[in-house]
Amino acid sequence: MASDLNKEWNEFGWMGDLSRETGMPVTFAALQSIAKDQSLDEQIANMRAENDNGANIVAQIALRGNGIVMAWQGTVHPFVRHPSWIAMDDLPWDEKYAKLKDPEFKEQLLSETAEMPEQVDMVPVFMVVTQGWPMQFEMDLDFNYEPQADESIATRAEAAGKSGAEYAYDLMMGDDGKGFIYLPLLNYMDGNLDFLETLQQADDTVNSLSDGGAHCGTICDAASPTFMLEHWVKNRKRGTISIENAIKRQCLDTSRLYGLNDRGLLKPGYLADVNVIDMDRIKLGKPWLAFDLPAGGKRLLQKADGYDYTIKSGQVTFKGGVVTDARPGGLIRGPQVVEMLEAAE
Repeated sequence: MASDLNKEWNEFGWMGDLSRETGMPVTFAALQSIAKDQSLDEQIANMRAENDNGANIVAQIALRGNGIVMAWQGTVHPFVRHPSWIAMDDLPWDEKYAKLKDPEFKEQLLSETAEMPEQVDMVPVFMVVTQGWPMQFEMDLDFNYEPQADESIATRAEAAGKSGAEYAYDLMMGDDGKGFIYLPLLNYMDGNLDFLETLQQADDTVNSLSDGGAHCGTICDAASPTFMLEHWVKNRKRGTISIENAIKRQCLDTSRLYGLNDRGLLKPGYLADVNVIDMDRIKLGKPWLAFDLPAGGKRLLQKADGYDYTIKSGQVTFKGGVVTDARPGGLIRGPQVVEMLEAAE
């Protein structure tokens, strides 16, 4: 369930009743957000109060800030509501790019005031997108998704002697107009991810909460499992989690929550679903935009290094990150039951 979790709605009482009546787990999006009536600590406390009374509610937590990836060709960027940009909305990208390289066009665009959205509830988000330079970050090659304040566009612009708007403009012009800006709107109120450390040790939370399917031109959260390994297990300077815990949460905990009881462990009788990973090489690449959806629709894609083999039901489906011809997967209906096999002697 996704909800604003207004206190007067008593959503956790409703979720608790549903879980107790059906005997099924109920999951909800647990986010750190000023937009929600309950803090994340309150959400977890209210969930646990229901679980202490016989419910089975599980919080879905994201392992990084839920944000927007902005670019000239993306769904949104800081100048998307400037009159000069709107005026060339129907032009093909190569013509837009030619204009963007023109110093006179740049000066005109930077001098303009963005047109406000008609929806009043969108104004706060709009202001952060168009002017929130302290909350926006340059997605360079080694970007780690837990950036600090001294890495913000505001800080870098000041050091470069530019306005935040000009720095953002120049940033997005990099890589032949394919530069990206990261704006974490949710799950980043503290400017770090420290609050997620204890939640990753809890049995009533599961690593999840991607929204890339609904907003595939602004979000690329399919990379979250790799981010967990690269950032939380391997590289995080503020404190890491163990690889054993990461694997358990990614594999076993997720499988159990959704009733996929025939996977998540390496044991006789279970599906042979395995990733063979070189942790020394695990690394997310820079995202890019593909225009391969119907009518030329766009989506953000991102690759990762370090996956030597992906094995599904004992068959290699990816080797060295390259897809093979094996297609052993099938449609899943309902909870899956393990048929334990005696280990071969």
